Amino acid sequence: MRAVQITSLEGPSAVEVVEIDAPEPGPDQVVIDVKASGVSFPEVLQSRGQYQYKPDLPFVPGSEVAGEVVSAPSGSGFSTGDRVTALTILGGFAERAVADSDVTFHLPDNVSYEQGAGLPFNYLTAHFALLKRGHLRNGESVLVQGAAGGIGTASIQVAKAFGAGQVIAVVSTDAKGEVAVAAGADAYVLVDGFKDAVKELTGGHGVNIVVDPVGGDRFTDSLRSLKDDGRLLVIGFTAGTIPEVKVNRLLLNNLDVRGVGWGAYVMKRPGYIAAQWQELVAHLESGALIPPIGGRFPFEDASRALEVIDSREALGKVVLVP
Repeated sequence: MRAVQITSLEGPSAVEVVEIDAPEPGPDQVVIDVKASGVSFPEVLQSRGQYQYKPDLPFVPGSEVAGEVVSAPSGSGFSTGDRVTALTILGGFAERAVADSDVTFHLPDNVSYEQGAGLPFNYLTAHFALLKRGHLRNGESVLVQGAAGGIGTASIQVAKAFGAGQVIAVVSTDAKGEVAVAAGADAYVLVDGFKDAVKELTGGHGVNIVVDPVGGDRFTDSLRSLKDDGRLLVIGFTAGTIPEVKVNRLLLNNLDVRGVGWGAYVMKRPGYIAAQWQELVAHLESGALIPPIGGRFPFEDASRALEVIDSREALGKVVLVP
């Protein structure tokens, strides 16, 4: 089968399309004929050896896929031909992949394969961030940094689907702002001067929650954008630098900075992902949660797909199509 491999740690440009044997399933694994693979920031880091999980070279990256079931264990609830999305952790950038049955999910008929490949990583992370770590309450306001990317658009939609009031997107260009609004944001503001713009949009009060997958030099102004008892949710550092917090800012307005380590959390809690998925299903079927696809790339252009994410050009979810 054809697959995209990381064969060296020289960055996105060094990935290669190769012919390798199809994976053999374990006793509780589903074999999937891949129709689309989601591309995320961890794969960019993996291409440089900078991600916390460092497989031996060469390896096939790709943590999420959508496709058709080829085979499944007896009693798993899956049959040949079923449309599914799944977390593969590795091996997703290939024509065929395997995934544990407990992290494989039926794909609603109204969700395309490309959209399905954009669901697991971003939407489960956003769900964990906003509901488990952020304790989102009905009517609360949410500010989303990096709002036109995969995590950003997922956070906008999850916030709205689960009862948020005003959702404000922070973006670097007007084109990205349009993507964020199309995803469900009530308004967008540009990065330069976003703190003052947010204050104006909220009548001077600020927001209850900030979702931050970006980090970098905007972190302090994200804190300043919170109202009393606000929560800043740290999802990642796509800006490339890890900010530091002057804790007096937390003390003065009773603010929380909360880490969002979805992967570390779910690995210790079997069944948690399945419970999350069940909470998402009705919103998927209603169309409230539909990943906007910002780039479709064949395997031969996998380097470009990773570069689009690395350079923060992505407008929505980036996917590979075999």
